[in-house]
Amino acid sequence: MVTRFKQAGLIMIGAVLGIMVSLQYSAVAQKDPGPLPVEDLRAFSEVFGRIKADYVEPVTDKKLIDGAINGMLSSLDPHSAYLDAEAFKDLQVGTQGEFGGLGIEVGMEDGFVKVVSPIEDTPAYRAGVKAGDLIIKLDDTNVKGMSLNDAVKRMRGKPNTQITLTIARKGELKPIIVTITRAVIQIQSVKAKLLEPGYGYFRVTQFQEHTGELLAKHIEEVVKENKGPLKGIILDLRNDPGGLLNSAVAVSAAFLPDDSLVVYTEGRTQDAKMKLTASPEYYLRGTRDDYLKKLPPEMKTAPMVVLVNGGSASASEIVSGALQDHKRAVIMGTQTFGKGSVQTILPLGNGTAIKLTTARYFTPAGRSIQAKGITPDIVVEEATIKENQEQGIRVREADLGHRLSNPQDPNAGKDEKADDASSPAAKPGDGKNAPPDIVSKSDYQLNEAVNLLKALSIVSANKK
Repeated sequence: MVTRFKQAGLIMIGAVLGIMVSLQYSAVAQKDPGPLPVEDLRAFSEVFGRIKADYVEPVTDKKLIDGAINGMLSSLDPHSAYLDAEAFKDLQVGTQGEFGGLGIEVGMEDGFVKVVSPIEDTPAYRAGVKAGDLIIKLDDTNVKGMSLNDAVKRMRGKPNTQITLTIARKGELKPIIVTITRAVIQIQSVKAKLLEPGYGYFRVTQFQEHTGELLAKHIEEVVKENKGPLKGIILDLRNDPGGLLNSAVAVSAAFLPDDSLVVYTEGRTQDAKMKLTASPEYYLRGTRDDYLKKLPPEMKTAPMVVLVNGGSASASEIVSGALQDHKRAVIMGTQTFGKGSVQTILPLGNGTAIKLTTARYFTPAGRSIQAKGITPDIVVEEATIKENQEQGIRVREADLGHRLSNPQDPNAGKDEKADDASSPAAKPGDGKNAPPDIVSKSDYQLNEAVNLLKALSIVSANKK
């Protein structure tokens, strides 16, 4: 028995060494990672052998190794993760704007699934799931101890099948139980409307592969409907959880002067150090025509307001931070989520991949948004306390366990909680199920944005 265990341990050390060398070669490239921790790998192999020999039920090698990789990545920060073949495929499909599931952006906190933001016009949104909700059970299965990938996998499924979520919500004495019917999630990443003559409204719900093109198309349609140049622009990024970096650059480039710095990143490897500007090379993929070059000139000069809230994360913060630093727009709303890290997808060659945090991003003025977010130029809360309560409690990056620290905040410990644990949510619409229009007359923040634009237009006209 002992001999067999030792043999298993030696074999496992060899296997792990092989895996480590392989990963170093493919992912780290020319960077020297230093010597392998042989003693720690020996301890790993001993645990592996003990489980194989003594666990109450037989366990496959794949399950144990996948679990070890999962644990390695999830211990780093809330956004690094191991993607098995199915999860990797789902991720690729999701960036195209269509996938099966419920329609919520989630993260992990203390072993439970926390809702970052429900995605508009999806089953979860219509069922009343709110930002900050803590999902404690999926059907009859407790979430505690489940990996984020496993939880997401359970929530996704064939269209027209149902799943029951048990939700803990701050302010509610009892758990909320809601049954949701899965659907093919087709996200309309850009919505637009001519609010009134001269004032255009553009909402980005998520940054996907074709978001920049869709924005350009909607701008053309709104300007055509207006029958003349726009006097004011509203860009609504509330409850936008982020998405693709190149799409964030595209949206920024639609409103900034050519070649303006949009964002830069700092990481340990040379590939993680980038400066992205409002130039076609940073937002076009392939050899497609520049869809932004035909935009009317007032897109870069007309008074502009950007609406944000605690559900505005990642790419949304890149855009709002760039427009704020270049003094191109007034940022209005509440403090954003504070996700200022870059995740790189590294395929492993067997159909799986790792999503690894490789850099922090900084606004053009050098601000790190990590665990802080974008502070609006004008803070506008929701209209009433009752409406705030109905929207739920907002969770931000600073509230996540193991979150990445902000390098510009010397007092920020890795597990530190923000003093202001949440910002009042500001969901567009009237708070009811699926609004009939993309804007609502009772949207207080939007109304305030329109009033500000009119004032700015008057000031601009008087200067001429």
